[in-house]
Amino acid sequence: MPGDVQHQFPLFPLGMVALPNELVPLHIFEERYRTMIAQCLEGESEFGIVWSGDDGLRTAGCAMRIEQVLERFDDGRVNILTRGTRVFELLERTADVPYPTGDVRFEEEEPEDADADAAAAAHEAYAELVREATEKELERDELDAMDAYEMAATVDFGLEAKQALLELRSENARLRLVTRLFRAATKRLDFIERAQVRAKSNGKVRFG
Repeated sequence: MPGDVQHQFPLFPLGMVALPNELVPLHIFEERYRTMIAQCLEGESEFGIVWSGDDGLRTAGCAMRIEQVLERFDDGRVNILTRGTRVFELLERTADVPYPTGDVRFEEEEPEDADADAAAAAHEAYAELVREATEKELERDELDAMDAYEMAATVDFGLEAKQALLELRSENARLRLVTRLFRAATKRLDFIERAQVRAKSNGKVRFG
């Protein structure tokens, strides 16, 4: 399979999923990960977040770049801000270093024709969700420039949904998935708003 393979790529197994373009703050306290982060900072290199769940370590993860060191503590702990960059496939766990590593492949996606309808539907669903959640109107130029990962990175989806996005190797497929996720999230917001209104009115519908 095509793609760039990197050996002994630093890995950070966590109970979370990160997406490309997503900002992820991390508190680093274990000695082995403090060593890993120090080496990444020194070499201006990436590390990978992979979801470690009940079923073990997933094979699709997201490489992270350290954007900023937020705080250092006297005992060696550090708070950092990271940003997702690209998706990788974990081929094999490796050893011989004091922190988790693996051989990973950064796959190149197969060329495909852009699905204008899928993009338009995703942008419309995302704009509606942002409007419902924040009352913010997105500029059309800003919206049209966003891909599936950029939109999804700003929404707190469940872990399974985010992992499914990582595992899709087609942008058109990701656009179709985020459209469904955005629409479902908007419906949940509508339900919560209606429930709050009912609670405030003691179950009675008020007119005037």
